[in-house]
Amino acid sequence: MGNRTEDISTQEDQTDAKSRRASGEFVRGVSGFRHAIGDPEFPPEPGRYHLFVALNCPWCHRVTLTRGVLGLAEAITMDVAFPNRTTEDDPVGPNLWEFSPGRKATLTGSELAECTLDTGTGQTYRLAKQIYQAEGSDEQSVPILYDKVTHRIVNNESAEIIRMLDEHALALGSTHSFDQFPNLRPEGVIAEIDALNENIYVAINNGAYKAGFSSDQSVYTQAYVSYFETLSKLDEILSDGRSFLTGEAFTEADLRLFPTLYRHDPVYYLRMKLNGARILDYPNLWRWLCRVYALPGVAESGSLLHCRQGYFGRSWNGVVPLGPFHPMPYPEAYEHPELAAK
Repeated sequence: MGNRTEDISTQEDQTDAKSRRASGEFVRGVSGFRHAIGDPEFPPEPGRYHLFVALNCPWCHRVTLTRGVLGLAEAITMDVAFPNRTTEDDPVGPNLWEFSPGRKATLTGSELAECTLDTGTGQTYRLAKQIYQAEGSDEQSVPILYDKVTHRIVNNESAEIIRMLDEHALALGSTHSFDQFPNLRPEGVIAEIDALNENIYVAINNGAYKAGFSSDQSVYTQAYVSYFETLSKLDEILSDGRSFLTGEAFTEADLRLFPTLYRHDPVYYLRMKLNGARILDYPNLWRWLCRVYALPGVAESGSLLHCRQGYFGRSWNGVVPLGPFHPMPYPEAYEHPELAAK
């Protein structure tokens, strides 16, 4: 598969990254592990592979969605980090993903049922960073696709992980029958999918972070404008009555858009300063969002509780907003396409 540095739908241009960060722009780093299931050392086998994820992370959400819609939840095991990273008083350091099911969420005052210990490496590592250190890397991000046989990291680039899970779903042990499989990259619309992926990554997926985490007003403004212009264009694409972005079939473009829009109304509207409109205000996009949420394997692939705790729990005071509750709480609202603005 290789390190596809030219693919801006996979990763951000790193030109002058250091100076751009110094000027206040959020610049996403590059994933360092780019092997693939299907390489000679990583054959597709049921039960062999493991995922390390955080359910608040939208890049992880791409991967858990793929695992869910392709019927791989039983074939690929998974561990879930606590949505807030380590704090300044941690003996190893702050801002690290931690597998600590005993931590309590400030939003609920209790443990989060989805959080786990590390069950994939056989070492019961506490930190994702330790999984990388075992391979001599200083990376610390999730998702991680891990091989339980060779005890090696296969890949940590979400865009590539979803492709290899799609390509090898049957060999990996999907529980779906052949007629249940969504074809994420069907012949005839691949060019359309790739064009959508590029626009969605730049303006929506990464654009939300440009708006929310850049400290330069002009960078924020550009990201904000591009984000909402792209939402309007996507809403227009769906205005002809099609069910999904390229027609009547759910594809990779829908999968890559969903994690950001799933987070928009209850989290990004406030946390990422994207308060221009809600997805509820785009009737076609809202109905699309509800349609995707209703697909088998989708609802259980994410958690807005983790999202709220993860994003707001690391804000300046750690207080997590309780809403929105109008027109109804989320994610229950995603079961009601009729709520869309008329």
